[in-house]
Parts: sequence; structure tokens; C-alpha cells
Amino acid sequence: MAKNFIITGFADEISSDIDVQFAHLNRLGIRWFEPRGIDGKNIADLTIDEAKELKRKMDVAGVRASSIGSPIGKISITDPFEPHLAKLCHVLELAKILETSFVRVFSFYIPQGDNRATWRNEVMARMKKMAEVAEAEGITLLHENEGGIYGDEAKDCRDILDTVNAAALGCVFDPGNFAYYGHEAYPEAFALLKDKITYFHIKDAKRGGEIVPAGEGDGCIKEVLSQVAERETPYFLSLEPHLGNFAGLDKLQKSGKLSKLPDGGPDTFGLALDSLKSILKEIDARWE
Repeated sequence: MAKNFIITGFADEISSDIDVQFAHLNRLGIRWFEPRGIDGKNIADLTIDEAKELKRKMDVAGVRASSIGSPIGKISITDPFEPHLAKLCHVLELAKILETSFVRVFSFYIPQGDNRATWRNEVMARMKKMAEVAEAEGITLLHENEGGIYGDEAKDCRDILDTVNAAALGCVFDPGNFAYYGHEAYPEAFALLKDKITYFHIKDAKRGGEIVPAGEGDGCIKEVLSQVAERETPYFLSLEPHLGNFAGLDKLQKSGKLSKLPDGGPDTFGLALDSLKSILKEIDARWE
């Protein structure tokens, strides 16, 4: 029977230790992960040799990479671009070693108080160049909606995707990020982006800033997934629950609002998985 979805996730929310990550993924029956924090290092900072060793461990554990959870594009639009582009090129090499064709990216922080329209041309120029570099390597970049970057609202995500207009630039849909920053994930954001969605991050939140298990917030995850369950090619659903604090969380979000979360780990990741499975059962979806 065909599957509608493939469950994957940011296993660094289990532990910073990659061996612990893989052991727990195996216990949960998850065969994919989205590498981000690897033994205390960000995925983008791994050397080529370290990436090869990671791939060896992946093969032993029977775990594959769904996408690289990179930080590319998560710098200020006023920061120099060329060093960051070089970092992207390195990440693309890591993606090939880890045998994934997807790399998660962002669209640059806009200085607080600035009119984002002032920076639109620079954002588009950078995103176009990034897509060109990725396309040459056979990799698809997945733009994620994130608070504070140019593409934090659905209309701006759509603007990027339409303006760049490249097969090598797709869309990560994160319902929880939309809700967390006060936007309407469904039907508004979903309606704007549904034909561009390539991949999902599964996070949920109350509008205005409380992270909760999938299905308990304003991300309307059940409604969103019910609309895409019949696609012939299954979507990846990547657990990024943020239900507990974990090593590296302070570097992922600028506001500091999540710093007071209780410690995360296997239990909170397991809760996130159970919550997602409950939704999938409700919509009569199949997954692996």
C-alpha cells in the first residue's frame, strides 16, 4: 500500500550525541533524520572527513538523511554575502556525501525597524545566486518561513519563490512558525503556498508564542496534512517540535523566548512523534 508521508526529524532535539540520536530513532522506528546538530557541531561546520564518518554511522544504523538542516541564509542581510555563499557550497558537498538532494535555507534577517521592501532586491539577488549554485550541484534548496527573516510571512515566501522562479528552490512549510509569530497558517498561508510546498516541518504553537505538541496549537496541522495526503509522491514530515530545551537551541532563534523551556530529550521527541501519528490516524493517512 502506498505511503502518504515519510516521518523524519531533527534528532539533535533528542541528544547532541549522534550515537544516541540514532539509537533512539531506531527505537522509535524512524529511518530518516534531518541532520543539524552533530556531536556539538552544526552540520554546516563539519569537515568533509567528518561528514564521511557521519555517513558511515548512518549506514550502520540504517538511517538516511531527508534534508540538511542548514543555517544558510540565517544571517543579516547587511552581512557580507560571499563568505556565506562559500559556506553554502561546502554544505552542498556535505549533502552529496550524505546522499540527500535537499538543503534547508532561510532568506536573511532584516534589520529591526527597517522597511523590508528596502532590502527586497538584495534578498532576491542572494536567493537567485544560491539557487543557481544549488542547481549546478543537483540539489534543491528548501526555503523555510522563520520570524525576522524576509520570508517570515506567506506573502513574502511566495514573493521569493515566484521571483527566483527556479526548480532548485522549493518551500518548507512550517505551520508552527507561522502561528508562533502571529500569522495564520491555515487557510491563509497554506492557500498561498500549497503549489510550492516541497517538504514539511512539524511544529505547532499557540498564536503569539507558546510551543505545543502537534495538533494542540494554531498551526492547523491536521487541516494542512489532510489537504496534501493524496499526493502520489509522499512528503517528508520532519519533526522539529521545540517542546524542550536542547543543545544549540539558543543559536536557532534570536528572541530568546524559548530559552526557558524545560529540558528536552527522548521523551519530548517521543511525545512529538505520538502527537503527529495521532493526527495521521485521524486523517486516515499512511506513513513510514
